[in-house]
Amino acid sequence: MTPVLPATDRRRLLLLTGLATAVTVFTATVPLLRDWFDLRVYHGTVDAWVHHGGRIYDYRVPGTAYGFTYPPFAAVGMLPLALVGLDTAIALCLLLNLAALAFVLYVLAGPLLRRYGWFGAALAVCLLALLEPVRDTFSFGQVNLLLLALVLGDARLLSTGRARRAGVGIGLAAAVKLTPALFIALLLVARRWRAAGLATAVAVAATTASAWVAPGASRFYWTEALWDTSRIGRLDYVSNQSLQGVLARLAEPAEPSRVVWASLVLAVLGVGAWRARRAVAADDWIGAFAVTGLTACLVSPITWVHHLVWLLPSFAVLLRHRRLLWVAGSLYAVLCSSVVWLWFDDASGVDGFLGGNTYVWISLGLLLWLPVGQSPSTRPAPSRMTSAMAAAPSPAAAAMRPATGQPGREGATLASFVATGSGSDPARAAGRGGSSDPTGSTRPAARKPQSSSERASSYTAEPPPS
Repeated sequence: MTPVLPATDRRRLLLLTGLATAVTVFTATVPLLRDWFDLRVYHGTVDAWVHHGGRIYDYRVPGTAYGFTYPPFAAVGMLPLALVGLDTAIALCLLLNLAALAFVLYVLAGPLLRRYGWFGAALAVCLLALLEPVRDTFSFGQVNLLLLALVLGDARLLSTGRARRAGVGIGLAAAVKLTPALFIALLLVARRWRAAGLATAVAVAATTASAWVAPGASRFYWTEALWDTSRIGRLDYVSNQSLQGVLARLAEPAEPSRVVWASLVLAVLGVGAWRARRAVAADDWIGAFAVTGLTACLVSPITWVHHLVWLLPSFAVLLRHRRLLWVAGSLYAVLCSSVVWLWFDDASGVDGFLGGNTYVWISLGLLLWLPVGQSPSTRPAPSRMTSAMAAAPSPAAAAMRPATGQPGREGATLASFVATGSGSDPARAAGRGGSSDPTGSTRPAARKPQSSSERASSYTAEPPPS
C-alpha cells in the first residue's frame, strides 16, 4: 500500500507541524550536536596559516591532537574563512550546506518538489534533518553535501543532454577530497571521454594551483600525509563504515590483512563498474551515480558515518519503484537510528559483526540489488490512477480536461509521481530512459572523541594527549 499525501493546505500544515515537533524532540533528547568541530579545524587552519605564519598540516585544535587532513587545494578553497570570525563562518557554513542540500533535492527529486511546492520542500527538510549522515554533516560543519552537489551537477548535465559541459564539478570535488575521483572512473566506464578528460584536467589544474600557493604543504601531503591513515583516525573505530572498517574490527587488536582488503576492493570495484555501465547503457545516469557513490563508500579505507550522504542518490532510485517504497522507508529508519553506536565500546562477537557494521551491509546490499539500468520498457509503469487520468478523452470532454498539475490531482499517491524517475523532467522520461571523519549519536557516555560529553574532531578516534 502506497502512502497518500494530504490534499488540503490545512492537513499539510498539521503534518509538517507534527514532523517538526518530532524532529525538535529527537534532536533535544539525543546527543547529536558536534559543536561545529570540523569547521573549527578548517577555520583554525587557515587562520593560523594566513595570520600567524603557521603551516597547514601543523595546526591542531587547542587541547586536542586533531588537525587538517584534506589535500592542499581544500585549504586554498577555504581561505575566505580567514577573513571572518568563527561565528560568521558557522553562519556561512549553514547557508552553504542548505543551498547544497536544496540543489541535491532538485536534481534527485525535481518533478516531485515542483508538484508539491513549499509542502514538498518542507517535508523533505524535516525528513532529512533526522538522517544521521545529513544531520552530522551540518553539526560537524562538514563539506560532504557541497561535494555531492558538485558531482550531481555533472549528473544532471549528462542526463539532460548537456554533456559537453560535464566534468567540472567532479574535478573540483576530487581536488577537495580524493573519494569523488572515483566518478572520473565512472565517466571512463561510460566512454564519456570528453567529460572524463575535463574532470581530470580540472582536478590537476586545481592541485597544481594549490602547489604554487603552498608548495611546502603540497609536498608534505602527497609524499607523507596521504599515506599515513593514522592522521585520519583508527581503522577499527565504529564510525568507519567501510570494508576496511569491518576487517579492522574483526582483526582488532591486530592489523587487518591488506591482501584480503585489496581482494574485496577489487571485487566491489568490478561489481560497481558492471552495474554502472548497465545503468549508463539504459541512460539512467542517476542510477549510475548512485552505484558509484555506494562503491566509493565501500572501497575507501575510511568512510565515517557522515560520508554516507553519498547514499542519497540510491534513495532517489528506490523511490522510482512503488514496490520498493517499504525498502526505502526501512533503510531510512535505520540510517536515522544511529544503531551502530550501540557497539561503540565493543564490536566483537556475532552481534558486533552484524550490528556494528549495519551501514556497511546497507551499502553492500544496495550495490548488489539497487534497481538501476532498466530500459524504458522495463521501468515501473504509472499507477492505474495515473494511467486512467492520462487516457485520451472523448471529444466532448476534451475542452473540460484540466491541465496537468492542477489541484484536482493533489491527493494522488506519492509513488505515482516518482515512478518516472528522479532528477529529470517527466516529459523527458517519457521520451527516453532515465538518462574521512567520525560522527556520533546514541551510545553510552564515554571519554572517547565522539562521546556527548567531550566534543571531538572527525579526524581521529584517539583521545587527545594528556
